[in-house]
Parts: sequence; C-alpha cells; structure tokens
Amino acid sequence: MKPIPTNFTKLLGIDVPIIGAPMFLVSNVDIVTEVSNCGGIGTFPALNYRPIEAYKKALVDMRARTKKPIGVNIIVNKSNSRQAEDLKYALDAGVNLFITSLGNPSTVIVEGHKIGAKIICDVTNLDHAKKVQDLGADGVIAVGYGAGGHAGPISPIVLIPWLKRELKIPVIAAGGVTDGPTMAAMLALGADGVSVGTRFIASKEAQVENGYKNAIVTSSPEDIVLTTRISGTPANVIRTPYIDKVGTDLPWAIGALKNNKLAKKYVTPLIHLFGMRALDQAANKPTWKTVWSAGQGVGLIDDVLSCREIMETLVNGYFETIEQMP
Repeated sequence: MKPIPTNFTKLLGIDVPIIGAPMFLVSNVDIVTEVSNCGGIGTFPALNYRPIEAYKKALVDMRARTKKPIGVNIIVNKSNSRQAEDLKYALDAGVNLFITSLGNPSTVIVEGHKIGAKIICDVTNLDHAKKVQDLGADGVIAVGYGAGGHAGPISPIVLIPWLKRELKIPVIAAGGVTDGPTMAAMLALGADGVSVGTRFIASKEAQVENGYKNAIVTSSPEDIVLTTRISGTPANVIRTPYIDKVGTDLPWAIGALKNNKLAKKYVTPLIHLFGMRALDQAANKPTWKTVWSAGQGVGLIDDVLSCREIMETLVNGYFETIEQMP
C-alpha cells in the first residue's frame, strides 16, 4: 500500500496512519496482526483475553505473526483490577503502543517510555487532553460524537481542529471513519491519524456471532443510541429490543451515587464491571440481553470484508478522494 506520512506514522514507524481500534471482545490476534502487517497498527484491549494466561499467550502469538508494531489498550481506573499485570506482560512482550482509557495514565506513561513504547490516551475534551499531555503522553485519541463504544459529546468537525490548535502532540481522530472519504476528511481537519473500530467488526477475522456482524451491515446511523446504562459512561450501541426495554439512562439511585463525590470511586468500577459482562454475553452468544457496541459509521458499511480488504479500501479511497478534490 502507498504510504501516507504523518506525525503519527513517524512516531511509530508505520506506513499508514490507521489504528485498528481496540474493541472490547472483538479485537483478536487475527485482526491485530493483519492490520499491522498491512502498514497500520493493530491494537486490542488487554481484557479481551481472560484469564491472564490467555492474555500472555495472545501477546506471544501476535509477536510470532508480525514483526510490525502492535498496541494494547489498558483501562486505568479501579474497575480493572488486572491493570498492573496487563502492563507488565505487555512491557515484557515489547509492545510498541499503549492506549489508555478511563483513568489516570501516569504509570503506563512512565513504564512504557522506559522501553521506548509510545502512549496515547483517549480523550473527549480539551481539559483531559492537556492533562495527559502534561503527564508526558505521546498523543491523544480524540473520541468524538458518533464513535462506537465510549463516545464524547463534541462533533469531530470541531473537536479535531480544536485539539490540534491547543496541543503540541499528535491528535488521532475516532468516530465515523469507515472508508477513504471519511479518513480524508479527518486528516483534512488536521488529524495525524484515524482510529477505526466499527468497520472491523464487519470483518472476516472478527470472531463475533453473525447477528452482530449482520447488525453492523444492516443498521443506519439512526439505529445508534447513546447510553449510560451499560457502563455509566456515555457509550454508543445499536438499538435492540433489550436497549428499548432497559432504557438509556442509569437508574436514578445509581446515577445519584455515581455523582456523589464520596461514593463515586466505589460505584463507578462496579457499573463498569456489570457493563462488561453484558457486552461479553451479547458479543459471543445470542441472548435477550443483546448489547452491541457500534458507532454511527454503520450507515456506510454494506458488507463483510477481510481486514486486508478494509485497509486497502481505506488507503485507496483516501488517495482517490484527495485526487478528486478541487
């Protein structure tokens, strides 16, 4: 594939500025290694592999199947009691990129930099972005409105140039990137790269049930709803009968506890834990409690392709788009 040089590709030594986003229960060895072998960087949530022995094996398998950079996503709040182990074994495996979510990334930044790894942090606003920049983060993933999973409240049309204007580190765009034109749009806004998630759910390598893949292909942007019910943090999911039944807001009592300064640190990890269990059931087997994470980009996805085909579509479509622009 023809290279697309940006500050992000230079940072990691990759050919194209595409992150195969770390998707809970979706990203796997096949997706990670194929995206990396195609010139981007494949990443996965450490918690996709449980128990810890499965995680260690996955890292070994990835390293055996690609010499290109790979990345791990670590949740750095108290809901992840395994984060110290997740970090240790990733460091031992020589992981090149860490993506942190939902907490303070200080430890990951310090330890990752010791082995030359780069650390980028999920952010949804300028305040958080400045904080992680001050902590030494190498970049941020700007998670805009419409992104799959945990999403921010700001349109990427505004969020990307706003962060670029205020920060000194690379900004990666997340939310709605599914093809060449959407990728070109994000880079035109100033993004140094893109994080692509939902498109890879509808891939041949994704080992999720067919109902999930079919929902990605057949859904429209209007089928995506923002809910705090699952994890306590706003997240985009596909509307299903179960989502209609339970609603999109936390029960009043739980919401009140989450907003209470004294109770928040105890309640929030529990909400995340129960939400992860619901997602686990839905992604791996049919259940009436169907919770399928996805972004508004579903409206631009019409088929199930291999990861290589998806990468080629993104890169070739990017060049076609910029060549056609006046």
